[in-house]
Amino acid sequence: MAKTKLGKKELDYFTITGTDKIVKVGDSVLMRASDSDKPPYVARVEKIEIDHRNNLRVRVRWYYRPEESSGGRRQFHGAKELFLSDHYDTQSASTIEGKCTVHSFKNYTKLENVGAEDFFCRFEYKASTGNFVPDRVVVYCKCEMPYNPDDLMVQCEECRDWFHPRCLSMSIEQAKKLDHFLCSDCAEDEDAQ
Repeated sequence: MAKTKLGKKELDYFTITGTDKIVKVGDSVLMRASDSDKPPYVARVEKIEIDHRNNLRVRVRWYYRPEESSGGRRQFHGAKELFLSDHYDTQSASTIEGKCTVHSFKNYTKLENVGAEDFFCRFEYKASTGNFVPDRVVVYCKCEMPYNPDDLMVQCEECRDWFHPRCLSMSIEQAKKLDHFLCSDCAEDEDAQ
């Protein structure tokens, strides 16, 4: 435990009131929204401090949901997608409702079961400018959209590109039944040979 200014002590961890959940620096947490109709906010704990009056406070780095960013929610954003922002804040630890996990995009796409406390992050968001890092990602399909892990896609066995069934005028059910798929460009090349 390190001492900080004005009688504050820095802690390595604390237990969420009324639970057995331990929060450590670096953990992602769900924080109560001021409007009860909104989902909890998501933040990463950067520092935990307690003062001489036993007030427990956390310094957090906020995650933004796509609809909270300057560009808003786009078609390729997943339902559980978050952006790690450059927005820091200090909050009472009593506003923490629970813990969650913010996965890398790659790890999230490998999850067999996505739970209520599972999220993913593939962008950092500069709240003051509205810019993203990285500012571009790989696009797929005829529609040239980034991958959304909530949407089924089919992969061409020749060129290895991914396609949305709707962009191929195919239903989800038809796509799920495919044993072999060639995109129209690769099918034309195969027919020409």
